[in-house]
Amino acid sequence: MVHAKRWLFLVHRWLGVLLCAFFAMWFVSGVVMMYVGYPKLTPAERLMHLPPLRGAAVALEPDQALGAAGLQGPLRDLRLAVANGGRAVYLATPQPSKAAPPGDARPRGAPVVIDARTGAVLTAVDAPRALASAAAYAQGPAHAVHEGTLQEDAFTHSRALDMHRPLHRVRLGDAHDTVLYISGTTGEVVRDATRTERQWNYAGAWLHWLYPLRGGLVDRYWADIVNALSLLGIAAVVTGGVIGILRWRFAGTYRSGRRTPFPSAWARWHHVAGLLFMVVTLAWIFSGLMSMNPWRIFDSGAPALRTNAMHDGPLQLPHAGAPVAALLQAAPTDTRELRWRRTAGHTLVQALPASGPPTVLDAHTALPHAWQPGELEAAAARLVDAPLQRVETLRAYDAYYYTRDAHTMTGGTDKPLPVLRLVFGDPHASWVHLDPHTGAVLGRLDRHRRTSRWLFGLLHSWDWLPLLQRRPLWDVLLVALSVGGTVISLSGIVLGWRRVRRKLGWHTPAAPQAPMR
Repeated sequence: MVHAKRWLFLVHRWLGVLLCAFFAMWFVSGVVMMYVGYPKLTPAERLMHLPPLRGAAVALEPDQALGAAGLQGPLRDLRLAVANGGRAVYLATPQPSKAAPPGDARPRGAPVVIDARTGAVLTAVDAPRALASAAAYAQGPAHAVHEGTLQEDAFTHSRALDMHRPLHRVRLGDAHDTVLYISGTTGEVVRDATRTERQWNYAGAWLHWLYPLRGGLVDRYWADIVNALSLLGIAAVVTGGVIGILRWRFAGTYRSGRRTPFPSAWARWHHVAGLLFMVVTLAWIFSGLMSMNPWRIFDSGAPALRTNAMHDGPLQLPHAGAPVAALLQAAPTDTRELRWRRTAGHTLVQALPASGPPTVLDAHTALPHAWQPGELEAAAARLVDAPLQRVETLRAYDAYYYTRDAHTMTGGTDKPLPVLRLVFGDPHASWVHLDPHTGAVLGRLDRHRRTSRWLFGLLHSWDWLPLLQRRPLWDVLLVALSVGGTVISLSGIVLGWRRVRRKLGWHTPAAPQAPMR
């Protein structure tokens, strides 16, 4: 028993020496992340900064532009927007199995960019075109400066940007000192980062996610390092919790009159704070590990949704479709993008304004599209090869379908209401959320992903609706708990430093202290 206790103390002590600085960093940077997130360009921001389509130079209809580009056959997606060097372009994404046009060296999944006036395929983006895209984004006087191209920097680690690399970095010269990242593939603005976001991120997400390890020699080991530190952190908290309970006098006191045996003020703070905040500290470290999806434990192996079955095939443009001018006439005056989609057996066009929901038009007639009762649900039932058990209509957010602030890691995506939830009877217990206005599939949650929502989302971000809807209660609670965790960490750093100094002989030995009983 004595031998086991000694090992318990040794393990906790040296894990603390190794990890307490990481703990302090995670607690402090976590508070920063509550208010400043990692830079990203949300769909709403992207639309707001696109120039209006009305008045843009669009000389070619979609089928004419595709023909000029040599794109034949089905598409996965087709968009029209003023999104490349201030000019209107079609962005066509072929089905993955289809061959790209001759000489096309686009990254996998990237769209073919076609000039809507000439039909020319636009390939490599140069500095003048990147500056023109930045000027269109600014929608006003700008003093943009091209700062070169890059593959990756501190604010562009996201794998979603891979198809757009290399990226053009342009400093906009506005009041917020905004830096834009322009796709080297499509010429679109794909990320913006203000001075405030950049500066605070060095004390926030960039630090919290150990992004200093990204992009260098250890980049390939980044996930393994984060997982290993999390596992060691769990061990440190568990061993510390056991020691803290063993050394606390629940009945009576030590000779000092205290319930903790430690004579040092730092050690007492560490002991008391550890007992008070060890559960939440353990929850945060464990849920941080869960955010990494270690060993792919949240990958259920469920087959992909059968979107072609739901939509009755991929997108095929009608031969006698409504002209762009007619579509824009039927759309809101501030329409920023037209998006052709195949949805539940219909070829539709979504007209996306600068803000608000899209207008859904029939691609043949340019008339507003209305779903027949039960039509969308019947088509969506084909998404999963299993019985559709029930369809629920959500008119308010719940524990699994909810929204967060745009700057947060899970925020910034469109979460419209009402929404349809389709519950399937497959082995993976799949749920599919469907927008009843556009027919868009918003996401899938199987049993594994619903578990992740609790083990990561709830335990790490405390995204529990009764709290989120009662701010600043959420803020006060998380900041207070973070302060408690910081006290544990800082006191651990002091105690660890003192231990290391003694081991290395960097101090004058103190007089022996009488043992506490």
